[in-house]
Amino acid sequence: MDFTTHLLAGLARSESVGPIRSLLRSAVPWVAFLPEADFDAFVTELVDAGRSAAALGNLEPVAVCLTQWRHSAEVYADPVLLGILTSEPEDGLGLSV
Repeated sequence: MDFTTHLLAGLARSESVGPIRSLLRSAVPWVAFLPEADFDAFVTELVDAGRSAAALGNLEPVAVCLTQWRHSAEVYADPVLLGILTSEPEDGLGLSV
């Protein structure tokens, strides 16, 4: 785990992040639903979580990161849900008047 995390982090810090992006698109295909800016944030957060988790010897932070981003991808994949979650409430409190 420690080797893989350091390899992933090294790839992410390198000038060519293309390989890590390709690998992640293959390993977690749901990232296709994330906008590019969110995909970039996902890559950064996953690498940070992996490095921190390796230092602790605890993979749970990586699992949480993946789960949270998967839920984001699920929202982006559903236009109705995305509309609900990104629209302004009608009266400022979410209640219809």
